[in-house]
Amino acid sequence: MFRLQDVSVSYKDTLALKNITVHIQEGEKVALIGPSGAGKTTLLYTLYELEKQSSAFVHQHYALVPQLSVFHNVYMGRLDHHRTTYNLLNLLKPQKKEIEKIYPILDSLGMAENMFKRVGALSGGQQQRTAIARAMFRQVDTLFADEPVSSIDPHQAGTVLQLITRTTKTVILSLHSVDLALQFAERIIGMRLGQVIFDMPPEKVDDRLLSQLYQPC
Repeated sequence: MFRLQDVSVSYKDTLALKNITVHIQEGEKVALIGPSGAGKTTLLYTLYELEKQSSAFVHQHYALVPQLSVFHNVYMGRLDHHRTTYNLLNLLKPQKKEIEKIYPILDSLGMAENMFKRVGALSGGQQQRTAIARAMFRQVDTLFADEPVSSIDPHQAGTVLQLITRTTKTVILSLHSVDLALQFAERIIGMRLGQVIFDMPPEKVDDRLLSQLYQPC
């Protein structure tokens, strides 16, 4: 489904990915782990560009419009499915059928009561859940997420990841928390200095591998 073969990516004079080869099949739940600057975000974006139209992306910094409500930010996940006139109508007055589609998603994320609150007035964790709801509202088979629970309470992070992995066929995400990655992913890709260090099931990732992955440069 997603195939990269000996791919390198540079930003100005910085080599972000070095001869990366990654093949990801439909239905896999994949977590990217590694220290800051390992290339996880770059790899996510590179894979996303392969199937951009049929995927959703949860950005690390949410990419929301703070002046608009939670409803409107989530609704934007399917702007490309409607005519401009219908989108403008929902901007002026949210339509009942769209509210009925969005409410269950927000409810599953504990955000239903904030549906018509301005995003800029919400906490970081609430904004992050809004971004996740927007991606889920796209109703696509593949979801990319860059640190999707970094601002969410640790007690709720597991519940959110469980929801994501249960409701979306193919999930590819980067996670700061190794424990969460090992718990919710079926495949772990360890990255360091723009390279894949290991690629294996979570049960094979041991303390020795993790120590090597996160050792100081």
